[in-house]
Amino acid sequence: MNRHQIITIAREYGSGGRLIGQRLAEELGLAFYDKKLITLAAEESGFAEEFIAQTEQKRTFNFFYNLYMTSNELPVAEQVFLVQSQVIRRLAQERSCVIVGRCADYILRDFPNCLRIFVYAPLEWRVQCVRDIYHENVDNYEDYLQKQDKNRAGYYNYFTQNKWGKAQNYHISIDSSIGIASTVRVLKEMTAVFFEGER
Repeated sequence: MNRHQIITIAREYGSGGRLIGQRLAEELGLAFYDKKLITLAAEESGFAEEFIAQTEQKRTFNFFYNLYMTSNELPVAEQVFLVQSQVIRRLAQERSCVIVGRCADYILRDFPNCLRIFVYAPLEWRVQCVRDIYHENVDNYEDYLQKQDKNRAGYYNYFTQNKWGKAQNYHISIDSSIGIASTVRVLKEMTAVFFEGER
């Protein structure tokens, strides 16, 4: 049985989930996968990285995506999802790691040694994070964040049988407005408890 320590992190946009995942991986000495999954999926599928990046947050009932279909092919968004799913499962079988986003919690739902985390934060805190840490410049931050979350929820809900952000789908949901460092500390303690129980 696979006994690697796998941590998946789903997150609201601007909650700092990627930063938290990266720091948690560093402190635990685990491999970290976020945007690198796009590169790995591109290598295995033959799709361009830019194309995968644009496709992975979209659902497949868009008319223009279906133009890429033939009678014997899945819509291209499904193809991208399947390739990324294969990459995520392979990585989880090969090594202990932290995986951010891309429905990894659902894809690895049959892995008993997978700690599923959801990171959220109040809208005001996320606006500050996007502006001051991510250095993104948009006209209306609140609308921008809500649109990003809507895209993530739509993608997740379409490809899985779960609801994005629903607490029952995760081992822990945490408000990152307590601070990035504090969130990492709490999750590090949670990780120790979770994997101690897996032994």
